[in-house]
Amino acid sequence: MTDLPLHPEPPASPPDPGLVALGRFQPFHHGHALLIKAAEEWRRSNAPEMTLVIAIGSSNQPESIENPWSSQERVEMIDSWLNEVGYIDVSIVSIPDIEDPPNWVSHAENYHGPAGVFFTSDNPSAELYESAGWPVVLTSLEQRGNFEGWRVRETARMMSTVDDVEAVRTVLSHSVPEKVVDYLIAQNSLRRLAFLGEGGEPVG
Repeated sequence: MTDLPLHPEPPASPPDPGLVALGRFQPFHHGHALLIKAAEEWRRSNAPEMTLVIAIGSSNQPESIENPWSSQERVEMIDSWLNEVGYIDVSIVSIPDIEDPPNWVSHAENYHGPAGVFFTSDNPSAELYESAGWPVVLTSLEQRGNFEGWRVRETARMMSTVDDVEAVRTVLSHSVPEKVVDYLIAQNSLRRLAFLGEGGEPVG
């Protein structure tokens, strides 16, 4: 069990079962957008009565090169993209880490609700949810290697001291949706990456 604070605390009662897509979204990039679009298409075709639940992990991790943006900033990034694509039946929840994989699903259910359907492109996550009795839809995404979180963060770090806004927008838009790039620029939240150390680990 982690010594990190349990932030946020779970709601008084979990939401209804939904179609859950989980990620750290550090930042929200094109790979995540492809996953959410695939999940929404599956929901509309197979479970239109369900809400699409975007679950943001690592909400309680301290700021670092692997976790440069707060959970609230990530909510705002995703909201900016959702507004552009016009998705309505979506809920965003933030889930703190407990660093205890066998108990992750029961912990996360307090935030995203009990077993609905888990939608993922990540095999280890699929195995965790399957072992907890969840129906799992495992999807494969093209160009997964190009949109790994650590690669996107490293590109953002390299651009963090560039003052030419159009250059930043041009470079980052190859891996990050334009609405999210606009958010990062408007919030001046790229600059911090220059001071958070070297490199990152290959996780989302």
